[in-house]
Amino acid sequence: MATPPTIAIVDYGAGNLRSVARALERSQLRPQVTSTPREVVAADGVVLPGVGAFRDAILRLEKAGLDDALREVLGRGRPYLGLCLGLQVLFDESDEHGQTAGLGVLAGRVERFPDTDSAGARLRVPQIGWNEVHFEGDHPMLAGLPERDHFYFVHSYRAVPSDPSCVVGTANHGGDFTAAVATEGLFAVQFHPEKSQAAGRRLLDAFRDWVEARR
Repeated sequence: MATPPTIAIVDYGAGNLRSVARALERSQLRPQVTSTPREVVAADGVVLPGVGAFRDAILRLEKAGLDDALREVLGRGRPYLGLCLGLQVLFDESDEHGQTAGLGVLAGRVERFPDTDSAGARLRVPQIGWNEVHFEGDHPMLAGLPERDHFYFVHSYRAVPSDPSCVVGTANHGGDFTAAVATEGLFAVQFHPEKSQAAGRRLLDAFRDWVEARR
């Protein structure tokens, strides 16, 4: 039997790493929690989980040299899966706690949900709970996913890409927002697959198949 792909779970002090690792193991992947740049670059695939604030995440990534390691991984087209904050840090900047520069891999910014919805009613922020995501596009990950599925969200901020062609998943919270983005070498989601039960398992199984195909 072939050795399962090694997946570097980037440890930058954000927490939630063990639940992400267990979820990857259930999808027959071999997680390696690491804060070492060379281990991140050497892995078959990379997962950047996210719990916390944008500015703190960027500062911790930079301090450990993980920002450059992630750029190298993405530049090589190594499969990258971003979860929640792991999606947001890909963009140019965020408004959270003042303007902060991101990794600049994707053009656009991260903004807080507005206080009211499109009809003027007060919008609950943060969004906490289940929401339906509609997927569309031709990224390899999508071949293993249904067109619509329900995932668990916890967030007050959402990405606003400059180029809508990178958006492969949308959901509605006071209006449509970006729930998933992708390019050839990356797939990132605003929700938490590790908290999303069967839907999360389907997404991580699709990630496994993508990584296997690119090894």
